[in-house]
Amino acid sequence: MTEAAPKLRSIRACLEGAIPAIMATCAPDGTPNVAYISQVVYVDEGHVALSFQFFNKTRQNILANPWANVLVLDPVTARFYRLHLRYLRTETAGALFERMRAQLAGIASLSGMAEVFQLKGSDVYAVERVEAVPGEGLAPAAPRADLLGAVRLCSQRLARCGTLAELLQAVLAGLQEHLGVQHALVLMLDAAAGHLYTVASLGYARSGVGSEIRLGQGVIGVAAREGTPVRISHMTHAALYSHVVRSSLQAPGAAAGLEIPYPGLPAPHSQLAVPLVSCGRVLGVLFVESPLDLQFRYPEEDALATLAGQLAAAIDLLQAAAEPLEAAQPAPAAPPASGPALCVRHFTANDSVFVGDDYLIKGVAGAIFAKLLRDHGATGRVDFTNRELRLDPRIRLPDVADNLEARLLLLQRRLQESSTPIRIEKTGRGRFRLCLGAPVRLEEMPG
Repeated sequence: MTEAAPKLRSIRACLEGAIPAIMATCAPDGTPNVAYISQVVYVDEGHVALSFQFFNKTRQNILANPWANVLVLDPVTARFYRLHLRYLRTETAGALFERMRAQLAGIASLSGMAEVFQLKGSDVYAVERVEAVPGEGLAPAAPRADLLGAVRLCSQRLARCGTLAELLQAVLAGLQEHLGVQHALVLMLDAAAGHLYTVASLGYARSGVGSEIRLGQGVIGVAAREGTPVRISHMTHAALYSHVVRSSLQAPGAAAGLEIPYPGLPAPHSQLAVPLVSCGRVLGVLFVESPLDLQFRYPEEDALATLAGQLAAAIDLLQAAAEPLEAAQPAPAAPPASGPALCVRHFTANDSVFVGDDYLIKGVAGAIFAKLLRDHGATGRVDFTNRELRLDPRIRLPDVADNLEARLLLLQRRLQESSTPIRIEKTGRGRFRLCLGAPVRLEEMPG
């Protein structure tokens, strides 16, 4: 019985970029040409994309004669496979192009050719046939993890969550315990401001909660902007695709002292950013990284994309659900705050907040904090509801996908990490309390 031809999906390990592929083309007069190709990227079961970097003989042949063969090698089993391809088109923008450009940056840096390897386009090919080349190979490596079982366990944890804080804790704990991930971040998108902000982290010396990434910046920003996973399997020093935020990447015109340090690894060798998408909208990004090469391959990308989809749907559901108010828990008896007043300055131009001389937060979370202190100063109240925040025009929440729970959680965690004696505590569904350990004097600053 003739052995069935392998499916493209079953040989994705050959397309990781660990070993360059060999491409054969033919000129119209029949002259053959063989060349190495930097990238062969899996698009779907019927298509691959090849990197277009140089206008060379291979490129000339393809434009004149769209048929090509590509020889790829499984880096573990040492088995060769031949792809019979037909050129369709070249993409110079969009999700596929950006994903390939990020991966190429890693390959180029690894080979010391970052200045030479510049992606001009993503050439999309139809896969007419996959052929296993006869020959002996090595035994396949044992799976690094039972990914399907791990996804199931993580999914079960997420299904038990009823708040955003529980969701974030569950997904990070699940990644660590069931998938062996040691460094991860969850970021939410502020579409109006054009950036993402960190709401939870795993495995870093500092949490980085509140740190920001601009849309299109690094693997995280590209994943959010394009709505597609972006993965780098090798060490890269390319600034555009390094996620590490440094002062040189600070937004033009940003005020000094308003940036929370980003917590990422100093020398990441593997990075994977997966967008959180629900109902066609990008809500944020789930990001993992490792100091080792080739830690996140196609199977890990599949697993994280599945978890990211469930996480995004759960966040969307919590956000869209009605907020029936539970009775607030009785406030614990505490003596009135005494001592010198703590000066809190609120700059209305960008809602940045300083406690004493220390920067705390800005944007919507800063506007929320100022509202709480303003109302407390006027009436002495300490109990608030999510609903009233949504109705307050001074907070300037967006009309769609306001992510109020994420803003409150961000503010709560920034206060916990600061040395200020101010805290926010949840007292029931849709309710929370402002806890002051010292008198507070709010100063409204015009700029």
